Amino acid sequence: MSAHDHSHHGHGGGAQTSFWTSRAFVVFLAFAAIAVVLLWNEHKAHILGALPYLLLLACPLLHMFMHGGHGGDGGSSQDKSGRSS
Repeated sequence: MSAHDHSHHGHGGGAQTSFWTSRAFVVFLAFAAIAVVLLWNEHKAHILGALPYLLLLACPLLHMFMHGGHGGDGGSSQDKSGRSS
């Protein structure tokens, strides 16, 4: 059963096109755009109501990820004995 000829499906030896330039990607983008518009129209009040809380939540997350949290050396050029190098 594994001796099928699949060369007529376009998978054989020819030049492969990237997914990002294929027709399937364009169709995916169209469906994704329609989904975003429909979700925005249905849930606009919920999203906009949560926006202030999401901005407040972003502050400590950005502090953690951008500054490395507390306890790091803070990027100073001093070693542990307090002398600058």
